[in-house]
Amino acid sequence: MTNHLYLYGIFPAPGPQNLELEGLDKQPVQAQDIDGFVFLYSRAQQEKYLASRRNLLGHERVLEQAMEQGYRTLLPLRFGLTIDSWNTVQEQLIASKGDALHRLFDKLQGQREVSVKVFWEHERELALLMAENTQLRQERDRLEGKSLSMDEIVRIGQAIEQAMGDRRQWIVEQFRNTLNPLAVDVVENKLMSEAMIYNAAYLIPWEAEPIFAQAVEALDAQFDDRLKLRYNNFTAPFNFAQIEN
Repeated sequence: MTNHLYLYGIFPAPGPQNLELEGLDKQPVQAQDIDGFVFLYSRAQQEKYLASRRNLLGHERVLEQAMEQGYRTLLPLRFGLTIDSWNTVQEQLIASKGDALHRLFDKLQGQREVSVKVFWEHERELALLMAENTQLRQERDRLEGKSLSMDEIVRIGQAIEQAMGDRRQWIVEQFRNTLNPLAVDVVENKLMSEAMIYNAAYLIPWEAEPIFAQAVEALDAQFDDRLKLRYNNFTAPFNFAQIEN
């Protein structure tokens, strides 16, 4: 056992009351008020926490359960953050970043984060492209059974790649044009696989989620079964709790 404390997130005072949550290593979750900033924490049982799926989900579960109990204005802290005393928080965070934390509380008041990930089947989209684009299909067919120069092969390959890029961009724009106007803020994240073509988080008014969900469902219907969508309608606002330097 260590003397460290594991931190999950920060709420504006008075913060959560009488929460009965289980944190990492099955430790009870507690709340500590430091100058009006209420930190959710538990006793750390390890010097350093491995970023395993189990630990990551445990960290997120604590935050989501607190939000489910009505404490929705939350600044989630990054996974694995431990301290040896509350003086560390006072000196290294609140003293220098207190004003920025208050601004984030104001930004997140009454808002929630949702996310949309879009996947496509590359080979299927390529087949659709060729069915729709006669000229490109004829160019590609020339590759079969004929001796072409390297320049011709490169040119045709680049033309197909460009057309697929344009196709992907058009799909992405449909999501942007539909969903961005419904959001207070949008963060587009890195693509996590070759099949993923869009990965975005949206900050939306809490009560507006049903409208946003309907828009996502409409997009899903628009593309029939061509795309696979993953919509997360409830998560701690990790993408919108970044302190500006």
